[in-house]
Amino acid sequence: MSLLVVGSVAFDSVKTPFGEVEEAQGGSAFYFSLAAGFFNDIQMVAVVGEDFPEEQIDLLNERNVDTEGLQRVPGKTFRWKGEYTYELNEAHTLDTQLNVFESFSPEIPETYRDARYVFLGNIDPELQMKVLWQVRNPEFVGLDTMNFWIGGKREALIEALKHVDMLTINDAEARQLTEEVNLVQAARKIHTYGPKILIIKQGEYGVLMFNGSKIFSAPAYPLDAVFDPTGAGDSFAGGMMGYLSNVQNINDETLRRAIIFGSVMASYNVEDFSVKRLCEISYRDIEKRFKMFKSLTHFEDL
Repeated sequence: MSLLVVGSVAFDSVKTPFGEVEEAQGGSAFYFSLAAGFFNDIQMVAVVGEDFPEEQIDLLNERNVDTEGLQRVPGKTFRWKGEYTYELNEAHTLDTQLNVFESFSPEIPETYRDARYVFLGNIDPELQMKVLWQVRNPEFVGLDTMNFWIGGKREALIEALKHVDMLTINDAEARQLTEEVNLVQAARKIHTYGPKILIIKQGEYGVLMFNGSKIFSAPAYPLDAVFDPTGAGDSFAGGMMGYLSNVQNINDETLRRAIIFGSVMASYNVEDFSVKRLCEISYRDIEKRFKMFKSLTHFEDL
């Protein structure tokens, strides 16, 4: 059963204390799709300009990503430029050129409209709702958002949250959205907005899941080196949603396993710039690190 994702495709110029790249492949939908493609067939909806190389589309197709929904329109592809200091949890945006993404209006191909699993990437919540109007009867919908939309499109975002099953945001965004300092209290409030499941990303400190009355905490994988955190959250979401859409069974056990698969994909993503590591690894590598994740937190009962 395919997984539908709607988001951005971009060229990223990134500088970290460990190096830099110019106009490398990026965007939420691109990272998500490459990570999710290890687990399921992906249907991607996004927009690119005339300057987007065909070989990148070929890469997606080779990685189980259907690009019928990838619109190519006149103009330049979305570009983002950012810099990280040694505080790698926070990117400092230096330049944003929306280009064709500024007028993006997602049109879901007819062949995608029966998708049962849907992930709404970090885009305008009004566009996220437009996607849901076009999908006939999804079983499970995840949504990602950010501080920009929380501050600028709050009412539209709250409306969108009424129609989704899971929200993924970071800890600062959870506090901003709810005006609650305590994350447990913030989670309770977010549940009243609509999502039954809340995933709070905490960067190098791991992930928290609030699933009704149950709470699950997973650490971040300890790495020798982190080169570029760009796309880590999108890779995490791709691994998580890719696994869930593959097993087609949403319960506390599969959600916990999905979070670890998501964490595995994020850990590989940050080991190099852009999507390079996601293109180098195999599913065997993913399974190996999944097992190592389990050993990080396993302990025996008294």
